[in-house]
Amino acid sequence: MPGFNYGDDQDEVYTPYRRVLVTGATGLLGRAVYKEFKNNDWDALGTGYNRARPCFLKCNLLDEDAVRGAIQGFQPHVIVHCAAERRPDVVERHTEAAMNLNVHACASLAKEAAGIFLIYISTDYVFDGRNPPYGENDAPNPLNLYGKSKLEGEREILRHCPGAAVLRVPILFGEVEKVEESAVTVLWDRVQEGAESCTIDHCQQRFPTYTNDVARVCRNMAERALQDPSLRGIFHYSAKEQMTKYEIACAIADAFNLPSSHLIPMTEQPAGAGAQRPQNAQLECSRLELLGLSVEPTPFKTAIRDSLWPFQHDKRWRQTVFH
Repeated sequence: MPGFNYGDDQDEVYTPYRRVLVTGATGLLGRAVYKEFKNNDWDALGTGYNRARPCFLKCNLLDEDAVRGAIQGFQPHVIVHCAAERRPDVVERHTEAAMNLNVHACASLAKEAAGIFLIYISTDYVFDGRNPPYGENDAPNPLNLYGKSKLEGEREILRHCPGAAVLRVPILFGEVEKVEESAVTVLWDRVQEGAESCTIDHCQQRFPTYTNDVARVCRNMAERALQDPSLRGIFHYSAKEQMTKYEIACAIADAFNLPSSHLIPMTEQPAGAGAQRPQNAQLECSRLELLGLSVEPTPFKTAIRDSLWPFQHDKRWRQTVFH
């Protein structure tokens, strides 16, 4: 029987063979999600495109036939849709390509997800940041094209797949291949420049959240949904430590016992600073907590040490950072 293993014990108990498809499995969050499921008795298939590796399926999410073939071939019980263009300034510059991935690919995926529990990863940038904290039922009002594209993606997912779940998360960091992969870890460059002063934003409030924690939430949701198909709709998950980018950089310095006196807080936004960001898009996360599906966030300093330790003594990272 597809999707099941036959038990070998004398009672011949049937054991569900759970399968999960993770899009964007070569990306920052996707890698963590893939690993979390793979390490907890799930048969996981990860997809990628430009960075696809031998262990992942190369799949162009803009190709409806390719999407259909991947889903029909693997027959997943769960799909976690992590793939996205998540850099706001890139979305502003390359709007058409970003909208194709963040919106149109969502529609194609959702249309093929009948009978499959679909988790769509969205963002706190669907809110304008003027009146936090934001609950799942609060009206979105994105300030930039990235937030607008993710909101449209949410609507496409829920329109074509009403049983899906949307998981909104804030700024993420985790085990990076290059420090530029996250707007949190990229600050490592400025922290290391101890001999030269630099200014860092001290206006916008952020809640840096560890990808391993988000991955655990995704698995909790998936396992609950297989038992309770009524799990659907919009959910929020966020770490609780509130920091500006300046405070994040100082915390990174402290975690690695490095000086931070060269870091200068910038309390006004410079003109031409790129896509507009919300001032404080804090997410209210009680829905997951009431359902027992949330996880206690890993303390920032613990998580950032785990994320950046490979770069601590490797000077080659300097070649990979955006200045």
